[in-house]
Amino acid sequence: MKEEQRDGPTSLKSQRTQRRGHIIVEYEEEGPGIKKNKWEPPDWRRQLSFIREMRSGRDAPVDYMGADKCYDPQASPEVVRYQVLVSLMLSSQTKDQVTSAAMTRLRKHGLSIESILRTDDDRLGKLIYPVGFWKTKVKYIKKATEMIQQEFGGDIPNTVEGLVRLPGVGPKMAHLAMAIAWNQVSGIGVDTHVHRISNRLGWTRSKTKNPEETRKALEDWLPRDLWQEINLLLVGFGQQVCLPVGPLCSTCLNQHSCPSFDQP
Repeated sequence: MKEEQRDGPTSLKSQRTQRRGHIIVEYEEEGPGIKKNKWEPPDWRRQLSFIREMRSGRDAPVDYMGADKCYDPQASPEVVRYQVLVSLMLSSQTKDQVTSAAMTRLRKHGLSIESILRTDDDRLGKLIYPVGFWKTKVKYIKKATEMIQQEFGGDIPNTVEGLVRLPGVGPKMAHLAMAIAWNQVSGIGVDTHVHRISNRLGWTRSKTKNPEETRKALEDWLPRDLWQEINLLLVGFGQQVCLPVGPLCSTCLNQHSCPSFDQP
């Protein structure tokens, strides 16, 4: 559901950089005489470079069946944005292959605000089955579509705050919708793959319990110009190499720097 970016007060980074072991400690001036430590994971740039190398083929399921591939490119901008949002709502707890198939059926049926409002719940359920929690998603999609029509003028909200007001839309989906549908980076979309890999690599200062905690932890140190890239990069990496169960550590280029190497 990185669901990009918080711009705080302008700060001037001082010249001082200290090395303690493998961790670089930088200081940012928050105001006169006030300095704040900036934490970042050791060796993260090299790890990121290796992940990019392992993902260079762009042949994971998310690369050709993700939310940015499921809409009708010939549709109007408003319909495209709506289709992106629906695909994100369907994708929760669902493999990309299943989501893509459901989106194909929906598009053939007619996937616009007007057509979904005319579709009864039973028919909509048959179209999206077997996505995870499909019965609940039928209700969410219908209610969200009604809200988009009545409260947002027939187009999906263009802010994270507006998007998360819609039933079934959490921070992850909202940030991804902002990036894909509106081409705006508002935050990192963190799903289970990004959450898992960030913790395995030690990219969070301490272990995080859920994707939303991970999003906040990543946004604290990851340069903003990487926020949009990181979701697609890590999701595909998690689908092909850093698997939830039985990760392929022996084939991973980060095996010598990953603190979770060879752990179940």
